[in-house]
Amino acid sequence: MAQVSINSDYSEWASSTDAGERARLLQSPCVDMAPKSEGGASPGDPDRGTTSRLGAVFIVVNACLGAGLLNFPAAFSTAGGVAAGIALQMGMLVFIISGLVILAYCSQASNERTYQEVVWAVCGKLTGVLCEVAIAVYTFGTCITFLIIIGDQQDKIIAVMAKEPEGASGGPWYTDRKFTISLTAFLFILPLSIPREIGFQKYASFLSVVGTWYVTAIIIIKYIWPDKEMRPGDILTRPASWMAMFNAMPTICFGFQCHVSSVPVFSSMRQPEVKTWGGVVTAAMVIALAVYMGTGICGFLTFGAAVDPDVLRSYPSEDVAVAVARAFIILSVLTSYPILHFCGRAVVEGLWLRYKGMPVEEDVGRERRRRVLQTLAWFLLTLLLALFIPDIGKVISVIGGLAACFIFVFPGLCLIQAKLSEMEEVKPASWWALVSYGVLLVTLGAFIFGQTTANAIFVDLLA
Repeated sequence: MAQVSINSDYSEWASSTDAGERARLLQSPCVDMAPKSEGGASPGDPDRGTTSRLGAVFIVVNACLGAGLLNFPAAFSTAGGVAAGIALQMGMLVFIISGLVILAYCSQASNERTYQEVVWAVCGKLTGVLCEVAIAVYTFGTCITFLIIIGDQQDKIIAVMAKEPEGASGGPWYTDRKFTISLTAFLFILPLSIPREIGFQKYASFLSVVGTWYVTAIIIIKYIWPDKEMRPGDILTRPASWMAMFNAMPTICFGFQCHVSSVPVFSSMRQPEVKTWGGVVTAAMVIALAVYMGTGICGFLTFGAAVDPDVLRSYPSEDVAVAVARAFIILSVLTSYPILHFCGRAVVEGLWLRYKGMPVEEDVGRERRRRVLQTLAWFLLTLLLALFIPDIGKVISVIGGLAACFIFVFPGLCLIQAKLSEMEEVKPASWWALVSYGVLLVTLGAFIFGQTTANAIFVDLLA
């Protein structure tokens, strides 16, 4: 899952007349980026980036890994077992890596340094606006997921502290899930979300990385040396149907979505070349694949079809090692929510300013009032939805469809548009192949998005 960090350097806004530039700048990961120049950077240009290949690999891995791995064991169950889950991930990984390479190619061709700017420059205004709206909705849904995860982990921790049987009803009011989520959100998340600048990105990234690797290690260890009281459910060996296998795609898309953060990382490299970038993202995706497969396979084989959408909920509450994992996840989510909210708020702000035709430089008091109102509305809506959505699987199934748009649809459209712009020039031999591949990416992304949207609407209505 993409953990987007914020570029909090506001000094570059002063010369901007584009009302949406603030929103686009805020989407950049916290990497050392030089100011954008009109031409490409030469080898001796002091404005070149400073990120090494190895540094870029770890930044992309950090952007990819996140709390979404909690749903991977359930995704293996949905896909129909280990073989189906591995085959699905390996097949999708080819398209995921190619999408990252396409974005780098279009970034280099358009001389733009963020995901939205690339889409705007290559595909035009309408697609650019749709991209920004998709980012806002995606970050909104991810914030809901974070709140649900907080509630999941707190339920287990409180069960041990209160010494009550799991799932017992009629406990004290202060142990109720709705109360604990609300209290945590108002005490910690809301105060961190209101400020205009966020300066703790590095701490959030560190907690996220440590928590992710620790959770994966615990799940693998618990599979190798299981507790006596843990009994797996049915271990599926084949998918019930092809459509059931495809239902695992949103989780995979949500987990591997780092494309929004990838363009600034590419631009920050010392040698921002497409060929070099291909090696970087391949290495990063292989590392992420190992983490997700380790979590998915071991978690699924430990609990079988009975695995919870949040795999940590399947373990006993009193397990100390798992309790530490829950604490890591809570700390990571508490700091990640404000960052994702900050990105979404920035996009909403940019769209609003562009719609109203208002400049970025305006009265500070009006900006502060609007920021507080936007934050309160965002916070209260995500909290309300999180209180009445039972598990993260339902939210991930929806925002995973949006993640498919960032992985497949927008890169595919960029590739098609970039190749169509060459029609008046001499066409290379691969022209039709690349255009066809772009169409394939768009079709695949549209299929995943349409399927998840239909499931979210019709399945819940029938239920």
